[in-house]
Amino acid sequence: MWVFSASGCRWLGVAGSLAVAAGGWAAGTLPVLGGRGLWEPRGSALTLAGALLAYLGLAVLVAAWWRYGVLLARGPRHGVLGTLVGWTVPLLFAPPLHSADVYSYIAQGAMVVEGYDVYGGGPAVLGPGELGADAAASVGGHWTDTPAPYGPAFLVLARLVVELTGGSVVPAVLGMRLLAVGALALIVWAVRALGGGPGGRDGAVWLAALNPLLLVHVVGGAHNDGLTAGLMLAGVVLAVRGRWVLGCVLVGLAMMVKSPAAVALLFIGVTVARRDGGVRGVLKGLVLPGLVAATVAAAATVAAGTGFGWLRTQSVAGTIHTALSVTSDLGLGLGLLLGDDPDPVKNVVQKLGLLLAAVIVLELARRAWRGRIDPVLGLGLALVALVALSPMVQPWYLLWGTTVVAATAWRSRAGQLLAVLSAALVWETAPSGRTPWYGFVLAGAVLAAGLLWARRDPWPRAGGPAPGPFVGASVGASVGAQAGPPDGPPADPSADPSPGAVAAGR
Repeated sequence: MWVFSASGCRWLGVAGSLAVAAGGWAAGTLPVLGGRGLWEPRGSALTLAGALLAYLGLAVLVAAWWRYGVLLARGPRHGVLGTLVGWTVPLLFAPPLHSADVYSYIAQGAMVVEGYDVYGGGPAVLGPGELGADAAASVGGHWTDTPAPYGPAFLVLARLVVELTGGSVVPAVLGMRLLAVGALALIVWAVRALGGGPGGRDGAVWLAALNPLLLVHVVGGAHNDGLTAGLMLAGVVLAVRGRWVLGCVLVGLAMMVKSPAAVALLFIGVTVARRDGGVRGVLKGLVLPGLVAATVAAAATVAAGTGFGWLRTQSVAGTIHTALSVTSDLGLGLGLLLGDDPDPVKNVVQKLGLLLAAVIVLELARRAWRGRIDPVLGLGLALVALVALSPMVQPWYLLWGTTVVAATAWRSRAGQLLAVLSAALVWETAPSGRTPWYGFVLAGAVLAAGLLWARRDPWPRAGGPAPGPFVGASVGASVGAQAGPPDGPPADPSADPSPGAVAAGR
């Protein structure tokens, strides 16, 4: 049937994206003030109809994306970039979708313009008549009085958007979305530059950029996680091509949007150490990437004029409980069982989770140094582990690692499992930005169905090219295909080096 063909999937995805955007005009994350008659509540009946249309569109979009990925796994297809354009364009002029975070970005940019300490208070400090006051009125309750957890590089961009738009909500949201589209383009360039691993570039774009989780939350919701991922991936591309200093500069800028991008420095250091070899190479890889990024961070902070308060606000997100955080849920449950005040126990469990994440990250870096795993793939898996064990987890955080894994191993077992998680997590939040109970039910149902499918039809398919220890062509060329670092310990010949083995813990 045509509907199951690549062409059919492309047009079904366009229809799904159109429905998501159209439904968002009535049921999206509409501003409380400043909607200019465009983004305004339409009444309960139209809101319900919009929500149903948006959910129907999301179902069509996810189904089209998944089927398209299956076709790509069976053989190369062309036209992925055209498909991406067709699925992206309908979302560009819609109201914010599935999250109110973009209003926080605008309000924080306005705080910088108005001279407030964005790391000392939240958007609530903006009074009537001040720039960004309308956006501040739409900020989610948890974030109204919360200092910005973002770095000064992002605040400079938010300030620029506010200055160019006068802080008016609709133009400012569209300005932030323009930044998100730029981030999307950067992600596409980077994953294509890294080669995509077995299955090629089209599949990498499919998992990284055509992913409904990215389209809904980075384009529709204008989340700055796309900018973090884009800058980080671009830095990795330059590093594996031998321009590691410039690559670390870009990673430093990514850190000045969101700090978890710093994990990339460790794996860039591994790449440098493997290339140069010996004790000198190890010392160079351990010290210089961090030194370059720290210099960039300091320079960005001074240039932005926002101060170094971001150093103390990196943990503020952890004070807000999200149901997707396993360590927070476990800590809260244990705390309630052990006493009247669960917070001390919860804090301990959260810290243990971060410690475990650090151990996993270091182990993946060690494997990358020994040649048992591609350093770029190791970075992707490390970011996934960090998200899974963080004290605060939002659905779009999965994109940090998913985009990186897509760049080198989209067709591996790890890539398939991340695709299943992406298809599930996109249901967790409603178009209005709320997290209703039925969102978790839908996400759980999709996750169960996806895991069952992945078990019955695992990637890579039988007879297809099997991933090797260096699945990215660009990475393999830069790092070298030798069994171990030039003057370092030899690789374990009995180890299973495939991405699937690493992901499955075999």
